[in-house]
Amino acid sequence: MTRYTSATNSDREEMLARIGVDSVDDLFSGIPEELRLGRPLDLPDGLSEAEVFDRLRQMSARNTDADSEVSFLGAGMYDHYVPAIVETIISRSEFLTPYTPYQPEVSQGGLQTMFEFQTAMSELTGLPVANAGLYEGPSTAAAAAYLAIGATGRKKLVATRGVHPHTREVLETYSAGYGSEVVEVDLEDGVTQAAALAEAVDDDTAAVFLQQPNFLGSVEDIEALTEVSKAHGALVVVACDPMALSILKPPGQCGADIAFGEGQPLGNRLDYGGPSFGFFGAAEEHLRRMPGRIAGQTTDVDGRRGFVLTLQTREQHIRREKATHNICTAQALNSLAGMIHLAWLGKRGFVELGELLVRRTAYARSKLAEVPGVSLVSDAPVVREFALSLDAPIGEVLDLCAAEGVAAGYRLDREYPEIENGLLVAITERRSVGDIDKLAELLGRAVSVGSEAPREKEAVS
Repeated sequence: MTRYTSATNSDREEMLARIGVDSVDDLFSGIPEELRLGRPLDLPDGLSEAEVFDRLRQMSARNTDADSEVSFLGAGMYDHYVPAIVETIISRSEFLTPYTPYQPEVSQGGLQTMFEFQTAMSELTGLPVANAGLYEGPSTAAAAAYLAIGATGRKKLVATRGVHPHTREVLETYSAGYGSEVVEVDLEDGVTQAAALAEAVDDDTAAVFLQQPNFLGSVEDIEALTEVSKAHGALVVVACDPMALSILKPPGQCGADIAFGEGQPLGNRLDYGGPSFGFFGAAEEHLRRMPGRIAGQTTDVDGRRGFVLTLQTREQHIRREKATHNICTAQALNSLAGMIHLAWLGKRGFVELGELLVRRTAYARSKLAEVPGVSLVSDAPVVREFALSLDAPIGEVLDLCAAEGVAAGYRLDREYPEIENGLLVAITERRSVGDIDKLAELLGRAVSVGSEAPREKEAVS
């Protein structure tokens, strides 16, 4: 039976009468008896607000965050410095509280921020049109796939294993609804080979998905891979790290039809993995198929500059069969944070940050490769991330480093079992040369201990 604490017997009887049943047990008659608990829930007495606060504070103190340790984690989410001006501006009520501009004519400020964001993403990707943002990177890839299927009339999607594993998983999931298939192309020496890609692409291929730099941090030859893909008329979709676009040739200039990415590195902290935002740019012929919304600039009857919601292609606004996306809102606040961060850096500062990442990553790569028992997975150029292979169990190595307050990197064995004891190391401007030296020293000790452990066990047996 159920224990009641908030309703009197007469209240309960009235409620049961209203819904037409004789007892509370009748409400659960559809649940087999063997699946029912058969007794009251064993719940402790409630706590006061102050006691709940203390309990939650004690629980949260067990967590470790990027500000309390030296973090070399990356794999799509990065510990960049977010300037104070970002939170100051996005916390203003004009930006923090609006949901979406259903009355665009009175949402000039919100529309302008969208327009400025689109302009920045267009410049970064080298593509003429960009939308006002999507939820996050992986689901943006699914939107790109839908666009390609509609534009080409084909179903097959090809993705290299250099594309983020989460993105490939999302493509697999959505392909079931699209009636398409996803074919993966293996990497060789940490990069995609044009010959291997050519074997996978055919006249049924709607789109080829690449990533720059790829998930292992290696810089791909996007122009060569694009040429191979377009030989069969497939669209080329490139996932981008926005920070790397500060120094790398933009995908639009390499022949890509669509570019997208995860925007978290721009102005968004590592808040339990989100929220963040996705960005999306495309060639102009795909404008009408783009997902989400696009803000435009115009002039009013008096010749003054104004902004309008030019396109919004979700099913709530147009006929369902004409819709290109089911997005119900935009991550406008998060994309505004990214735009503020870019404006704070400025064009020159953005490039200087990219150059800093390259120099510091080169130092880290060289330093860690000198550690006995540590080797590079690829000799390809990198920007701010690189993969290592260790001569010791990766789990033990990470635990030993964590005990010293260092998150050494992202373990690769789940997604890339072919890389023995693989570790992905990411560098941001927050990682100093001293931090890198500490990681090298810890990896040396951890690998030494981890590699000796199996021999000790064998000797005992």
